[in-house]
Amino acid sequence: MNGRGARLLAGLHQTWRRSLQVRVVTITLLASSLLVGGFAYLIADKITNILLENAQSDVQARLNSGAAYAGKQFGLYNQPQEAQFQETVDGTVNYLAGGDPQQTTGVVVALTADNFSGVIQPRTSPAVGNLNSVVSPELRATVAGGNVASQIRTGRLGEERTKYLVYGSPVPTRFGQVELYYLVPLTRQDTAAAAARATVVATGAALVLLLGLLAALVTRLVVTPVRVAARTAQRLSAGLLDQRMVVNGEDDLALLAASFNQMATNLQRQILRLEEMSRLQRRFTSDVSHELRTPLTTVRMAADLIFAERDGFDPAVARSAELLQAELDRFEELLTDLLEISRFDAGFAALDAEPTDLVPVVHRVADRLTCLAERVGVTIELDVPGAPVIAEIDPRRVERVLRNLVGNAVEHGEGKPVRITLGVDDTAVAVTVRDHGVGLKPGEEKLVFNRFWRADPSRARQTGGTGLGLSISLEDAKLHGGWLEAWGAPGQGAQFRLTLPARAGDRLTTSPLRLVPADATLPFGGPRAGGLLAIGPGTGGALAVGPAPTGDHAEARP
Repeated sequence: MNGRGARLLAGLHQTWRRSLQVRVVTITLLASSLLVGGFAYLIADKITNILLENAQSDVQARLNSGAAYAGKQFGLYNQPQEAQFQETVDGTVNYLAGGDPQQTTGVVVALTADNFSGVIQPRTSPAVGNLNSVVSPELRATVAGGNVASQIRTGRLGEERTKYLVYGSPVPTRFGQVELYYLVPLTRQDTAAAAARATVVATGAALVLLLGLLAALVTRLVVTPVRVAARTAQRLSAGLLDQRMVVNGEDDLALLAASFNQMATNLQRQILRLEEMSRLQRRFTSDVSHELRTPLTTVRMAADLIFAERDGFDPAVARSAELLQAELDRFEELLTDLLEISRFDAGFAALDAEPTDLVPVVHRVADRLTCLAERVGVTIELDVPGAPVIAEIDPRRVERVLRNLVGNAVEHGEGKPVRITLGVDDTAVAVTVRDHGVGLKPGEEKLVFNRFWRADPSRARQTGGTGLGLSISLEDAKLHGGWLEAWGAPGQGAQFRLTLPARAGDRLTTSPLRLVPADATLPFGGPRAGGLLAIGPGTGGALAVGPAPTGDHAEARP
C-alpha cells in the first residue's frame, strides 16, 4: 500500500512539473475555492444573523406587549392569595400563548414567581415538561432581579430536543414581582439558515467548477500552440527540417507560430548551406588527397633514386636528399591521415572488431617506439597484467591510437620516463599513458584533440607528426563506443586514458583505471584535479570539461 501511494505521489508530482495546464487549473481551483468559500461563509453568517435578529425583534415586541398585558391583569389583586388570582394567571398565560392550552408546538409562554414560590405555581402554555431544561438558573436570577434578559439554549420540553430563543421580563404588581418568559423555537430559522447555507455552498461549488473549466479552456488555447511548437522543435532537432506549425488567425499565438516557422526556415536554409559546405570540404580533401597520390608516387620514385645515390654527391646535395626523403615520408603520412579523416567525416569508417589480447598490442607499440625513446633519452615503462586481457576491438585502430599516445608522450616527456598501464574489469579495458613533461596549461584540455593543434608551435617535432594523430585517435575511440580522455597540469606532465568496452556494442559506465594519476598534487598538498577532458558516446563527441575525481577507486562516468 505504501509503495502504491509513493508511486501515486510520484506520478502526481511528475504531472505537476510537466503540465502547465494542470498547474494553472489547480491554482485557479484553489484560489477560487478560498475566495468563494470566504464569501459563502460571510453570506451564510449574514443570513443566519438576519433570521436571528428578526426572531429577537419579534420576541421582544411580544414580550413587551405581554408584560404590559400581564401587569394590567395582575394589578387588580393586592395579594396572590386572593380568590380567582390563580385563574387569572392561567387565563393570562393562555391568552399570551395564543389561546389554546393544549397546543404543544410553537411559542411557549411561562409565568413564574420566585419570590412567591409557595403561593404562585409556575404556569406554561402550552403545558410542557421541565421548564428548567430550557430556562437556566442564571437567566431566572437575572429576571428575578428586575432585568430583561435573553439566551439561546437547547433543551427538551417535549419529545425532541429543540433550540429555543428565551426572553424573560419582570412584571411588577401591587404585591410584588412575577416573571414572564417567552420560549420561541428556532427550528424554522435553523431550517432556513441551513437551506441558505446549502444554496450558497452549491452555488459556490458550481462557480468554482465553472472557473476551473474556464481556466482549463483558456489555458488550453494558450498551451496547445506551445505544445505544438515544442513537438515541432523536437522534430527539427531530430533532423526533420521540413516540419512547420499551422498558422491560424492573426492574434499573438498566430504571430508566434509564424515567427517560429520563419525561424525554422532560416535554420533549415543555414543548416543545408553548412552541410553543403561541409560536404564540399570533405570531397575537396578526399579529392586532393587522391589526386596527390600520383605526383607523390612519381616524386617518391625520383627521391628514392636520388637518396640511394647520395654518397656520390657533394655533402650539401647529400643532406638535401636526406631532408627531401624525410619530408616526403611526412607528406605521405599526412596524405594517409587526411584520407582517414575524410572517411570519418563521410561516415564510411567501419569497425572490424574481433577478440584480441591487448597485452601483446601494448608490447608491440612499446617495442616500435623504443628507438625513438632512446634517441630522446626517454625510458618506456610497462605495467601490464601477466594474464591475457581479451576484448572485442579492432586491433589495427587500437594500435594506432596507442602509437599516437605513446609517441606524443615520448616527444613531450622532457627526458623523463613514460609509463604505460593496462587495466581490465568485467565490462571494460583501459590503457593510460603517463608522461612527466611540461604538462597542459588550463584550457588546453579543450584543444588537445583539435586537428593540427600544437601545445607549443615553436617546438620541433621529433616524430615528424602530421598534427592529426590525436584527432584520428579520438574518432577511433568513438567508433569503438569508448572514451579518450586527457588530464594535464603545468609542470606535472599529462596522462591520457583510452577506455573501451570489453564486448563490442556495450555501453561504458566505468573505467578500470584512474584518469588523474595518483602522484599528481595540488599546490596545497592534496590530490590534483587538474583539467579533465571527457569525450564519450553520451556527449555526441562534445568536449566536457570538469574536475576529475580524486579517490582511489576507478572513475565512474554517467
